[in-house]
Amino acid sequence: MKNLSLYRRRLIPDECILLKDDILLEANDDHILTKWNTLKPKEFLHHGDSCYYLNKGVKVSRFYTEDNFLICWYCDIVSYEWKEEKTALLTTDLLLDVLVYPDGSIKLLDMDELAQAHAQKLISDELLQTSLMTANRLLNEIYEGKFHDLYTPVFHKY
Repeated sequence: MKNLSLYRRRLIPDECILLKDDILLEANDDHILTKWNTLKPKEFLHHGDSCYYLNKGVKVSRFYTEDNFLICWYCDIVSYEWKEEKTALLTTDLLLDVLVYPDGSIKLLDMDELAQAHAQKLISDELLQTSLMTANRLLNEIYEGKFHDLYTPVFHKY
């Protein structure tokens, strides 16, 4: 997986981009770990790293300020699709996001976008159900105090 190309597909707005500047740190059949600088600079968000959990339908990113202050863990609910004999991975954002803050608080985002995408037939019934079930599983793991045990050990290698 050394020459792996990563693509991010969004439904709203409709776009698919090659994450050409992401740096691949680790890749195996379970996860892919990258580090990156923001594509579109924001007031606080400067850089981060992401772990694509290939068997969980979740991409967990750590968002940092320019001076390396951890803003939050940003969990995208996604689907993965391998292309070109596993040399390219297409990650489709299934719209729901779960933010986990350093103080332990959490926030679920974009339920309205998920409903809008379904109403406009941008997302299938199957992917809608996948998004909801994956977000529910992730939230339950967070509520049960398992988030850091399940989703952050990979990051500690780097």
